[in-house]
Amino acid sequence: MTAPTRPATPDTAPETEAATAPVAAPADTAAPTWPAEFAERYRAAGWWRGETFGAVLRERAEARPDRVAVVDHAGPDGARRAWTYGELDLRADRLAAGLAARGIGRGDKVVVQLPNVAEFFEVIFALFRLGALPVFALPAHRESEISYFASFTEAVAYVIPAEDAGFDYRSLATTVLARTPSLRHVFVVGADAGPFEALSDVPAEPVPLTGPAPSDLAFLQLSGGSTGVPKLIPRTHDDYIYSLRGSNEICGVDETSVYLCVLPAAHNFPLSSPGSLGALYAGGRVVMCPRPAPDAAFPLIQDEGVTITGLVPPLALVWSDAAAASNYDLSSLDVLLVGGAKFGEEAARRVKPALGCTLQQVFGMAEGLVNYTRLDDDTATIVTTQGRPISPDDEIRIVDDEDRDVPEGTTGHLLTRGPYTIRGYWNAPEHNARSFTADGFYRTGDLVRVTPSGHLVVEGRAKDQINRGGEKIAAEEVENHLLAHPSVHDANVVAEPDPYLGERSCAYVIPRADAPAIGALALKRFVRDRGLAAFKVPDRIVFVEAFPTTGVGKVSKKDLRARTASGD
Repeated sequence: MTAPTRPATPDTAPETEAATAPVAAPADTAAPTWPAEFAERYRAAGWWRGETFGAVLRERAEARPDRVAVVDHAGPDGARRAWTYGELDLRADRLAAGLAARGIGRGDKVVVQLPNVAEFFEVIFALFRLGALPVFALPAHRESEISYFASFTEAVAYVIPAEDAGFDYRSLATTVLARTPSLRHVFVVGADAGPFEALSDVPAEPVPLTGPAPSDLAFLQLSGGSTGVPKLIPRTHDDYIYSLRGSNEICGVDETSVYLCVLPAAHNFPLSSPGSLGALYAGGRVVMCPRPAPDAAFPLIQDEGVTITGLVPPLALVWSDAAAASNYDLSSLDVLLVGGAKFGEEAARRVKPALGCTLQQVFGMAEGLVNYTRLDDDTATIVTTQGRPISPDDEIRIVDDEDRDVPEGTTGHLLTRGPYTIRGYWNAPEHNARSFTADGFYRTGDLVRVTPSGHLVVEGRAKDQINRGGEKIAAEEVENHLLAHPSVHDANVVAEPDPYLGERSCAYVIPRADAPAIGALALKRFVRDRGLAAFKVPDRIVFVEAFPTTGVGKVSKKDLRARTASGD
């Protein structure tokens, strides 16, 4: 079925030129990069080896073309599909040629919103080959987020499933297309593309393509953010591939490894810590899990011989509880990584007895720095710390509110810079001035202390952000949606403790005195109907007459958080 497209503009290259001689796009000046002396240092140290994702896949395919790369159960009636490295490489080549024939080329942005299916890798490696940039969205994102991503990046294409988990993404795409002048194509994975173009109709015979340089941007990721909608994180081939290689070395991932992708594939944790891309870099196998529940994951662990996977703390608790009553053989599982939010000591101690595998705690951020407990760390270190950095060149500073270094072992604000930590968000100069020091350290917003062994212990966050079971929620974004209701005078959203999720969201709302009354359920429905992802809808809404304030009249979110912690 022919996809609806926008009229070609005068600067759009003809299809034949796009396919055979793509013009190299200029460097993306919206993405701050490393100063020359740091780039030279990282290359000299061997962290940056001049690799690109497209070339890495080609090398693995040439070396072991018949080795299975990706497995899913997304075939008819849930049938198993297995793609070898040779097949994945050819699929990426053919899809890249088809996308190029449609005018998509180097530097173009493409919003990718796919569930855990093999086509996720076909799409992103095709874009890597072109030098086009995937903008990674999560399946839970809805109209508010996707419209913003597409408009802000001037995306030219949007890749979706037809349906997933009962949601029709074609309807969402219709709305996004109408709102985004730059968007020319919607490609659909699934049997019924509706009014759009089926991804399966796009591939063409491979053609020579001018790919990206290792220092070029590879993709844009989403920051959890503490203000407004998520910021975009620019990652290069050089820096991200180094993080994969370093993670593989620490986590023992090699060509015999089988990684189960349980969390949404585009999320930084299951993508790179060491994640699916780490497994593919090593020449191992990636198994895509459609749902994180034990009844979906445990059979795959048994049948595919899964050796390693990653979970957020709430899921780790569910798996630990479910394992005792399970009849599935989980003995192949060697390593369970738990990250995305702090994993409490008592919960961490339950993993090995319940699942029979080694726990690795992971503390990191999509902006860069990743820490792991090591496989040979003692039990006390594994269950009480969040690990050490990947790289010897990861620079860590722990500072007070005035940016002064604190004494060793004292809790303070974590600042970092290094060979895979960005130097700025994409196209966000004002925010970068607040989030990065003048000498390039990223202000993570985390409060940590360092043990004598160099392991970090996370004590909390200074940023106004809710970490709901590993999903980061920017309070300001939710507040803006609440304030759109005519019966809401003001709103403030804060985190409150939750024994299962770690944190959940609580919205304090001051109603308008001159408007009809609104109940909590109706207000939640209003926010959801505005297209906000379900996990961002406030878990609890409390109506109040006024907010606590500071000495200068500002709303004191510190006092609001204390109020939620007390159960009020």
